[in-house]
Amino acid sequence: MSRIGDSNHVFLGRATKTNLLGGAKLTGHSDNHSHSHSHSHNHGTGKALVFALLFTTGFAAVEVVGGLLADSLALLSDAGHMLTDSLSLGVGAFAAWLANKPTSRKHSFGLQRAEVLGALFNVVFMFAVVFYIAYEAINRFIDTPEVNGGLVLVIGSLGFLVNVIVAWVLMRGEQTMNVRGALLHVFGDLLGSVAAIGAGLTIYLGGPAMIDPLLSLFVCFLILISASRLLREVVRVLMEAVPTGINSSAVANAITEVEGVKAIHDMHIWSLSSNSHALAAHIDLDSMKQWESILPQLQTLLRDQFSIAHSTLQPEDAAVRDACDADPDCGSQSSKKVV
Repeated sequence: MSRIGDSNHVFLGRATKTNLLGGAKLTGHSDNHSHSHSHSHNHGTGKALVFALLFTTGFAAVEVVGGLLADSLALLSDAGHMLTDSLSLGVGAFAAWLANKPTSRKHSFGLQRAEVLGALFNVVFMFAVVFYIAYEAINRFIDTPEVNGGLVLVIGSLGFLVNVIVAWVLMRGEQTMNVRGALLHVFGDLLGSVAAIGAGLTIYLGGPAMIDPLLSLFVCFLILISASRLLREVVRVLMEAVPTGINSSAVANAITEVEGVKAIHDMHIWSLSSNSHALAAHIDLDSMKQWESILPQLQTLLRDQFSIAHSTLQPEDAAVRDACDADPDCGSQSSKKVV
């Protein structure tokens, strides 16, 4: 069974127990809408981000001083990562606070998308940092300065320990898109610390100083890959695509398997945030009198099988729909069977 319509909003013309019929147009809609709302908020996310912010900012200052004294790009790039982390963690903490705000007349879904915007900011900012460090590394290939390998090794090792602690704190909390954006920066720092350790050890043992910018470029490449993946997820949510891991055809089939449901149409599935999904659909019933018992079944099915806690379901009389489909003046388009 395939989806009908664009790849962002799922539009199902009409799904029945045996097939999906595309393009059926309604002459009227019932105003009897039923809503199921369930929002989960983890206030610990904000606290974890604030802790990581304070811890990271403190050590970033140490790395800046150490990098200047040792004249090491690997150490300065790691310090740069940690300073951008401080900003990204601050943005993440603010976004987490906004996402926990209750709904209002102006924001009927609340501010859950704040976490997505926070992740978007972090990704774009990380791209800027990566390109800047890559530019500096290329310049150092042309004119490679002397580097104090011992100092780089000591501070890089301390930085590695700090980043491990911060990553551990963040990974213990809820893995929202916002937190993952902050983790992207922290893992970038972690790789930067590894590069600083490797560069410091190599230079301390008498190796070439060129290893310093070379490892910085390698770290930039790894971070760029992770940032690109997160950016795709952010864009997917902002474009209101079907959430990853949810098959729209499977949802339609499961709904039509409920006794009393004859068909489903005008179905849309999208994400409010990384862990909050929503669905809106019209449900054709054998009898409108059954809706009171069918509605809780559908809500439970969507929540338990597909993690869709917010649903808006509009019941419609299947007999009226069939009559409309049979009437050319009703505006229905030709049916198309989808396998």
